[in-house]
Amino acid sequence: MHHDRFSIIAALTLALSSALTACARAPVTISQQSVAERSLWHASLASPSDLAGAVQVTGTASMGPGSKSGTTDVAFHLGNVSPGGVHPWAMHRGTCANDAGLFGSSDAYEPVTVDGSGKAAATATIPLEPPTSGDYFVVVYASASNMSMTIACGNLAPPTP
Repeated sequence: MHHDRFSIIAALTLALSSALTACARAPVTISQQSVAERSLWHASLASPSDLAGAVQVTGTASMGPGSKSGTTDVAFHLGNVSPGGVHPWAMHRGTCANDAGLFGSSDAYEPVTVDGSGKAAATATIPLEPPTSGDYFVVVYASASNMSMTIACGNLAPPTP
């Protein structure tokens, strides 16, 4: 009987020790990149519905604090665009359906050239504090001579807390 108690105690000690070892976790490390990503606004870019069947541009955009204090970085990536095209773009206040004006100066947004695989990417640093609220969108135009035609647009969603 004494032997049985010893066996039970030993088995329970071993089980408890194994459970505690399994529950031990490495400390969580928070990188500067993960903090920066949580402060970004994001958008999915797509062609307007009136271009359905003619152009189906897709992409993503983001906006967040710039590397220098008092600046905002805006970036986007496009796909499924005609190779070789040169497209003006910008970030605006408002929404794709309700333009409330350019964010920053038009000089900050260099036109983007589409590569041979139909992809394009661009960034701009705007000398304004990053927004913390409001509505913003990124728009890509057909060409410098056709700024009235939007080939892609996306409303930016604010970062989640």
